[in-house]
Amino acid sequence: MTPGHGAAHAPTDAAALAARFIGQALQNDHNRAILERLPSLDLPDAWLVAGCLFQTVWNLQAGRMPTAGIKDYDIFYFDACDLSEQAETAVGQRVDACLRDLGVTVEAKNQARVHTWYPQWFGRPYPALTSSRDGIDRFLVPCTCVGLRNASGSPASLYAPYGLEELYRGVLRPNALCDHRELFRAKAQSYRARWDWLQVVET
Repeated sequence: MTPGHGAAHAPTDAAALAARFIGQALQNDHNRAILERLPSLDLPDAWLVAGCLFQTVWNLQAGRMPTAGIKDYDIFYFDACDLSEQAETAVGQRVDACLRDLGVTVEAKNQARVHTWYPQWFGRPYPALTSSRDGIDRFLVPCTCVGLRNASGSPASLYAPYGLEELYRGVLRPNALCDHRELFRAKAQSYRARWDWLQVVET
């Protein structure tokens, strides 16, 4: 599907866009199963985030299967009580035990400890965060800053700090909150290789 096709039929009302996004993200059976089981893991401030969500939407716009090409599924949580790598690994093992039958890679990352390893990996400082939402805010491309969560028996709720219009229009621009331009360009190029209607806008 071309960008014009996707954009022309996208509602502009924020509530309508949110409802559309949630409905489309849940067409991915893995997303739906992870969200259903997430409360049972009892992780603080837990969200299903980023690629598995917006890539599902872009797949549907392209007329592909919802799960096409999605390499992994990311869970953010926030536990400031234990910033050790060992604790994060233990959570990962719990997540794997809960979701292994889905047959997909699920990674759980404690947003309370990102600042302890980020500078070593990326050569840039990173502030200590105060919530999982802080982590979602800082993805390299604003339109990909999305997260879903639910409580037991409740419908999924969306966090999209920069809105959803650019996601549906296919606009990729750097995030001023985390402007790593080389990393952004590599990320944008990889997205455009899969969804060629996406547009890179740098200012």
